[in-house]
Amino acid sequence: MATIFTRIAKGEIPSYKVAENEDFYAFLDINPMTVGHTLVIPKHTETDYIFDLDAETYAGLTGFAARVARALKKAVPCKRVGVAVLGMEVPHTHIHLIPLQSEADMDFRKEKLKLDESVFKETARRILEVFESEKQ
Repeated sequence: MATIFTRIAKGEIPSYKVAENEDFYAFLDINPMTVGHTLVIPKHTETDYIFDLDAETYAGLTGFAARVARALKKAVPCKRVGVAVLGMEVPHTHIHLIPLQSEADMDFRKEKLKLDESVFKETARRILEVFESEKQ
């Protein structure tokens, strides 16, 4: 059975897309730690643990995540974009990209933000616009 992330990438479940290519998909986390908190996934493999990915997929995923992080930093004012790979919530490799003002913004134990749909839509639009304008 397909994971929720596979279903999101296929468009079966709605998401706030911020970037996509033929192999990878990035979308806003609906339980964000900060505005712009993004998840980056491989589209064609449901490998649970990032270090079980084949070398080509791993390199492609991290390269794609770097491009998304650069767009995210330009679209959402922050000092830095933090990166985390926990993978405990969904059995599908995913990278968290989190806009940071301080290290405290990356505390996964703190209460998640409750954002209005308009904030998600506008944030996704800005990130996608920057990402697409800087395609390599």
